[in-house]
Amino acid sequence: MSDADLKPKPLQWKSEPGIGYTVVRRPDGGMHFTFETLDARTLEHWRNFALAHLLDSDRLTRNLYDLRLLKDVSEDALQYALELNTDPAARNIRLAVVVSSEAVLEAVERIAALTPGGGVEMRIFLDMEKAEAWLSEPLTKIV
Repeated sequence: MSDADLKPKPLQWKSEPGIGYTVVRRPDGGMHFTFETLDARTLEHWRNFALAHLLDSDRLTRNLYDLRLLKDVSEDALQYALELNTDPAARNIRLAVVVSSEAVLEAVERIAALTPGGGVEMRIFLDMEKAEAWLSEPLTKIV
């Protein structure tokens, strides 16, 4: 059975009061995250959700992180992102990150530079259409 034949996994995401991000299922089966804030409660909720999703990662996935509403990225957020990007299951993920702030761009570039080969396949974009075009390219497993 190919990835195209698989039904999307249940999202298992629940909004809670006070968290500063949302997640919706993408038409291709991946996830679309939109962050408004990166406070401690948001980061902890996101980390727990992402780790749970990585735990049963069983297919190549296209995810989109929309960070255009953020002005900066805290050191805690950088550490959580690096932890998730280096999880062995992250090798199944193609991740487009869309930013609008120079500070956020620099932070995401730092995460990309610190992510070892064989982890998440990640690219950074300033334009949502270009991010979607890259995500729609055929997936290949990173070894």
